[in-house]
Amino acid sequence: MTDATASTANQRIPRHIGIIMDGNGRWATQKGRSRHAGHRAGVENIQPIIRAAADMGVKFLSLYAFSTENWRRPSLEVQGLMMLLGEFLDREVDTLIKENVRIQHLGSLTGIAPHLADKIRHSVARTAHCTRITLCVAFNYSGRQDIVNAVKSIIASGISEADVSEQLISEHLSSHGVPDLDLIIRTSGEWRLSNFMIWEAAYSEYWPTQVFWPDFTPQLLQQAIDDYGKRDRRYGGIGSKA
Repeated sequence: MTDATASTANQRIPRHIGIIMDGNGRWATQKGRSRHAGHRAGVENIQPIIRAAADMGVKFLSLYAFSTENWRRPSLEVQGLMMLLGEFLDREVDTLIKENVRIQHLGSLTGIAPHLADKIRHSVARTAHCTRITLCVAFNYSGRQDIVNAVKSIIASGISEADVSEQLISEHLSSHGVPDLDLIIRTSGEWRLSNFMIWEAAYSEYWPTQVFWPDFTPQLLQQAIDDYGKRDRRYGGIGSKA
């Protein structure tokens, strides 16, 4: 048993954790390095956190990798981010399969270069049989647009107004089959969702940290889970501590 699994034994573990991976650029600036170097360091930190989350018993891990708003960044930075995702998929998918990690893409492939879109589809297909943990990668993602797309899909299906429900909308989101978020972690000290899984985050707990994403460790993930385990989730009710 690893230290992570030992420390989380008999503990209330969030089934689904979302991480807004923020602060790569500021991390690089503090070290006198390029923003691209910061993004590369951030990508290199993904695999250890996936492994730690799986060891701790988390079943779904959603990572905010690239929002639709990120297209507004300088073109060279955007190109670098696209390249890093492609490199990650080329390098890590075999390892993810060995570790029984399933990939699910959240967002749209529209506007993504065909060769990268094909890599994303291929990675999703290759890992479809994996069952230990589901890695949801929010890439070219907008929480609001995901809801709009779900509504459009429902209308196109000819479903009557009387049959529209929260469950039906959830089934038409790109996160279909994934439970709502229990815990959202945001690195770099920011206190906002930034359009990340806003439907799925309706009753999630929030855990911000000043640490930039490249320096976020499994130990900090454990701290977040420990804190989550102490919270009284009331869902609008009175709760157990009233």
